[in-house]
Amino acid sequence: MRPKLVRPRDNRMIAGVCAGLGRRFGISPNAMRLIFLLSCLLPGPQFVIYIALWIIMPNEERYATRY
Repeated sequence: MRPKLVRPRDNRMIAGVCAGLGRRFGISPNAMRLIFLLSCLLPGPQFVIYIALWIIMPNEERYATRY
């Protein structure tokens, strides 16, 4: 069973989006951050997607208390 897609309280750099995605897909948060930074070299809406995930992904503490 995969972990839920939440922004963890620990190991955050900015908003915890990369840490949450890394935890969800079994990748280290630093590797996910590197993938994001490298993807910023390509044209596309990477920053818009990051901000959207920041808004959509719940914090780990709020998620844990709700369910």
